[in-house]
Amino acid sequence: MVKSEILDELKKYREMDLKYEDGKIFGSMCSNVFPITKKIVEMFLETNLGDPGLFKGTKLLEEKAIKLIGELLNNKNPYGHIVSGGTEANLMVLRCIKNMCKERNEKPIIVLPVTAHFSFEKGRDMMDLNYIYAPIKKDLTVDEKFVKDAVEDYNASAIVGIAGTTEFGTVDNIEELSKIAKDNECYIHVDAAFGGFVIPFLKKKYKFDFSLGVDSITIDPHKMALCPIPAGGIVFKNIGYKKYLITEAPYLTETAQATILGTRVGYGAACTYAILKYYKDKIREIVNVCMENSYYLYKKLKENGFDVIKPTLNIVNILDDDYINTYNKLKEKGYYLSICKNLKALRIVVMPHVKKEHIDALIEVLKEIS
Repeated sequence: MVKSEILDELKKYREMDLKYEDGKIFGSMCSNVFPITKKIVEMFLETNLGDPGLFKGTKLLEEKAIKLIGELLNNKNPYGHIVSGGTEANLMVLRCIKNMCKERNEKPIIVLPVTAHFSFEKGRDMMDLNYIYAPIKKDLTVDEKFVKDAVEDYNASAIVGIAGTTEFGTVDNIEELSKIAKDNECYIHVDAAFGGFVIPFLKKKYKFDFSLGVDSITIDPHKMALCPIPAGGIVFKNIGYKKYLITEAPYLTETAQATILGTRVGYGAACTYAILKYYKDKIREIVNVCMENSYYLYKKLKENGFDVIKPTLNIVNILDDDYINTYNKLKEKGYYLSICKNLKALRIVVMPHVKKEHIDALIEVLKEIS
């Protein structure tokens, strides 16, 4: 079979996929990538960060990328990796906590909000961890008093806070959670997979980073930093945490690995470095546009009689008792939103590919099916 025939066959399948520019994708936390990253992917396609002795330049770019993320998060001496996504990042943190507890001959007990990403449930299943789920308050952030009481009553090993929840985009009071962690000498992790590349660029500031003394932060370049998938990020306070993550890998050029995945693409690190080094101001501009469009959506929904929650980040929620039926009707019309777990609500993520004309069209469809 000639090359053109192979590509023609594959093209038929690719054409079945939705495209971001179609204006119908309203539930994704990923978007169109920065155009330059396509060239970077091609340049680093045949690299493997899982064997860094063979790809020393790519490994150096990963270190530089983590350094740049550290600067964004107020950490001058970070340790971390560019990984497959927020799930792997969170699993690495859970493994770190588990091994720290093992060293102290303790069973891990982790207090986390009900809004925590489902990757934490994967981690509980894989590592046999004990969780205490904290409820959320009316403002949809975690109940800090519940967290404090749970940590003290059960001698918890760790606290998880969310900076940009997947459902609502809300930011937990990380400053207060950090104080609770410090007072009780327990670990604190911040999942900022989505919010990490939004919050630092907002006019309204939310404290969530290493300036508060947190131990680790999940932050994904393939979300609002518009790097190609897979490009997740995990950053620890310092290199001292590495000893809780390493596994021997005697047949590779370096004999220890810290990430969950063994084989890792190199282009995620290369793209992250390039975007943070040369396109940081562009990210700020993109965040501002997404927030402007989020408020535009919020205002238009209110004007048309919908019960809508004012956005914190670029995520908008429509309260709807019949939300599952509404979601299904929208899907029948080719519109892909998502639903919430902790509220009867629809969820709209206003990513860079979502334009005002797409919002206007969505509202017309919502009015039609309501």
